Amino acid sequence: MAFATRRFVRAASSAAATAAAKKLIVKHVTVIGGGLMGAGIAQVAAASGHTVVLVDQSDEILKKSTKGIEESLKRVIKKKFAGAEFIEKTLKNLTTSTDAVAVVHSTDLVIEAIVENQEIKNELFKRLDKFAPEHTIFASNTSSLQITQLANSTTRQDRFGGLHFFNPVPMMKLVEVIKTPMTSQKTFESLVDFSKAVGKSPVSCKDTPGFIVNRLLVPYMMEAVRLFERGDASKEDIDVAMKLGAGYPMGPFELLDYVGLDTSKYIIDGWHSLEPNNPLFAPSPLLNKLVEEKKLGKKTGEGFYKYK
Repeated sequence: MAFATRRFVRAASSAAATAAAKKLIVKHVTVIGGGLMGAGIAQVAAASGHTVVLVDQSDEILKKSTKGIEESLKRVIKKKFAGAEFIEKTLKNLTTSTDAVAVVHSTDLVIEAIVENQEIKNELFKRLDKFAPEHTIFASNTSSLQITQLANSTTRQDRFGGLHFFNPVPMMKLVEVIKTPMTSQKTFESLVDFSKAVGKSPVSCKDTPGFIVNRLLVPYMMEAVRLFERGDASKEDIDVAMKLGAGYPMGPFELLDYVGLDTSKYIIDGWHSLEPNNPLFAPSPLLNKLVEEKKLGKKTGEGFYKYK
């Protein structure tokens, strides 16, 4: 009898352990930030059948976000030869809110896509951590900040990871899934599965500055600026060389203007503060000058090039 009891206890413990180890199937998603990235993430999540709440500070921002999503969906159906019912179904899965605390109580996954500022992100995660259910996974779409530092602002470090989407989200297939030393395997696998569910191709990376793409891309763009600063080649010739010689769709200066010179400066300054002796992360006097003059690229009409 005792032997049978021990077998029952072991079986029950094993069943409990198996249940605890099960991956979370994400059904309800809360996206914080109604900008280009946040709206894009909300769109692909809603289009793939998830229930999505898009959160930002004002109804005006959210109306603009929703309009942008509708326009994006119209472009998608032209390429996919889908009908108006696809737009209707997607929008049915999407709601908006200005109260993040009120909506996280019933969500499986929170994806943050707000301004690239460590302090503001930490404050957001710290606040939401108090109201989100225990099972809820937190993820940041940051392209440059350390996920570990963001996770440390919460009590759910094991349920925290990075989900770095690329702009424009509906078109770009890649998602970098970032696993910190504290991220559980269960959480990591849930994030990978979610990325696949929204139609993306996930790649995994440890919590290193810039992850994979930006860690290679930003130093490349900065080296192009240094090449130009030294007078070794014109920016126009550098762009042509990389497009025709390396097969890149955009040259480094065109890409810098597209990304935003302020964003690029913020990234490189952050990395330089972490590794001041790394020559790849050295600041650029020319980039600093353009940002100081508010010449930030396409969004302001002028950066390395002028735009009408």
